[in-house]
Amino acid sequence: MVYDCGSCMVKYVLCGFNFIIFLAGTLVLGVGIWLLVDMNSFIGLLKVVPMESLQDYTSPEFIKQATYVLIAVGAFMFLVSFLGYCGALKESQCMLTLYGILLIVILIMEIAAGSLAVIYKSKAETETKHILKLSLEKYYNSTDTKDAVTLAWDALQIELKCCGVDNGEDYQRNEAWKQQSYIVPPSCCALSFDNKPLDPNCVTAPNESNSYYRMGCYQKIVDWVMINMNIIIISAAVLALVEIIGILFAFCLAKSINRYEK
Repeated sequence: MVYDCGSCMVKYVLCGFNFIIFLAGTLVLGVGIWLLVDMNSFIGLLKVVPMESLQDYTSPEFIKQATYVLIAVGAFMFLVSFLGYCGALKESQCMLTLYGILLIVILIMEIAAGSLAVIYKSKAETETKHILKLSLEKYYNSTDTKDAVTLAWDALQIELKCCGVDNGEDYQRNEAWKQQSYIVPPSCCALSFDNKPLDPNCVTAPNESNSYYRMGCYQKIVDWVMINMNIIIISAAVLALVEIIGILFAFCLAKSINRYEK
């Protein structure tokens, strides 16, 4: 048991912070498991909600894909926060050390990803465009049953008023889409308040007045990032600071426990 005031404060700060993450992780993991074992009840619940925008997310294919993401994210949050919370509460040197090591690994991965993106900027841009175009060619769904990729692209194009990666011609590499004689999906068109094309002919005859056919989403995303660069930098710095504090607190408390055990 730790006895000095500083160690006690560190202990309860770690407990409180990780308990909140633990509850959030448990909730995310629980929802993921619920969807895995009883998808139909969740779909039925969403259909009861009188919001037309939610109806797109009742697709079994979308829910199936979202389920695995929720379980993976929830399990990771659950594991890390469990080590931090129980390690601090039970004053377990082993659990606190493992918690600190996991935070170091996460921090190193974040720094490495950011550094590689800066150093290999042109390569990163090429690879990012390739992945985005591949998602359009292989996974964008031309049927009424929309999956996660299709919904994500539609939401992005509606929000940013853009079309495809470089432009609407990217959709012509999608064989399923070409078979329907469509040039672009409705989300590339100028839309009404209920997200319906203002010009019904837009999907087969897009132009600069009835669609965003010429405006690629990649450039729109880059523009958005540049506009919000300060917010992104501050958010990344705050996240890194929280992780560093967590690492220091974990190892300091573990050292304090070791000292008192001796």
